[in-house]
Amino acid sequence: MMARIMTELILASGSPWRLQLLREAGIEPRVHVSQVEEPALAGFADLEAALVYVAHLKAREVARAGASGLILAADTVSRARGELLGKATSRAEARHMLESLSGTEHEVLTGWCVLRTADERLVAGVGRTILEMRPWTEDEIEAYLDSGEWVGKCGAYGLQMPNDPFVTRMIGSASNVIGLPMESLLSVLKELDAHC
Repeated sequence: MMARIMTELILASGSPWRLQLLREAGIEPRVHVSQVEEPALAGFADLEAALVYVAHLKAREVARAGASGLILAADTVSRARGELLGKATSRAEARHMLESLSGTEHEVLTGWCVLRTADERLVAGVGRTILEMRPWTEDEIEAYLDSGEWVGKCGAYGLQMPNDPFVTRMIGSASNVIGLPMESLLSVLKELDAHC
């Protein structure tokens, strides 16, 4: 089913996976990547509030740059064994993240917000998905690193749908793991758009 959004949607992210999720829902956003410097999440006592705050910073920065319409921003992080895992910046960091995820039940959190520039209305939320992952062998980790699939992915891992070879159980939204909790977002986009 195609989503009908009349007001222009601006995606404040350069993530090709977020863009793909929106396109699969029938929405073709304009991409305007936020240039805001993100604060370290570890410095916040409440992780969910921190993720929404970062998404809010991104949306506001894009609005200040002159974008108008519905601005969608998000920030995704994995949490495993008490450690926050964002995007790996090197193969060694990616290996550490994959080793941290191996054999765990961990969570993926996405803080998101939609800013309607016409009246400054802001709606925000947090998507939370729990994943149970089987243990990886050293050869599997090396093969995954060789594939380059870890690049740009939260926790250095990209969920493969519909039959992920490493995830044995999932509670919550699969799209949230990819970068946007679409089930929540689509209803918010429609509601905000209907009142423009």
